[in-house]
Amino acid sequence: MNRRDALQHVAILLGGAISAPVMAGVMGEKTYTGESLRVTLDQESLLAEVADIIIPTTNTPGAKAAGVEKFIVRVVRDCYTKEEQKSFYEGLSKLDADSKTKFGKGFSDLDTSQKNEMVKQTTVDNKPFFLKMKELTVTGYFTSEIGATKALEYLPIPGRFEGCVPLKHGQKAWAL
Repeated sequence: MNRRDALQHVAILLGGAISAPVMAGVMGEKTYTGESLRVTLDQESLLAEVADIIIPTTNTPGAKAAGVEKFIVRVVRDCYTKEEQKSFYEGLSKLDADSKTKFGKGFSDLDTSQKNEMVKQTTVDNKPFFLKMKELTVTGYFTSEIGATKALEYLPIPGRFEGCVPLKHGQKAWAL
């Protein structure tokens, strides 16, 4: 079973905890065939910055290093309707505009503490955008090679199945 099949099974078991468009994106499917919005390099760069606040670089690479913004752009383009795309990118623009209003500069130019403050503010002011951004970031990260091999424990050729194994102190969770 490959990782995508495993993720699909896990999503089904979780009762759809991952939304249908994101799950379709993970599976590499295209559920929206209409005209999509064009994403600028500035928007893609801003997505990378926001994603890197959600999953920052620590002792493992962060969302920006994993290229999560490419995943987000592809899933939004291929799996969201034009209205949903517009709403998502308006939320991104609002975050940048709010940063300019509060700090006098765009989100990408803020220091880390200011970025954290703006993302926390977004969880209240624009919760639907934040939840979608968080879902896309987390899914994109943990389905990337970096997320699956650096942030999670990864065993490319697993041994026998053991359903209940105690984790050692500090051991990472297992990748699927």
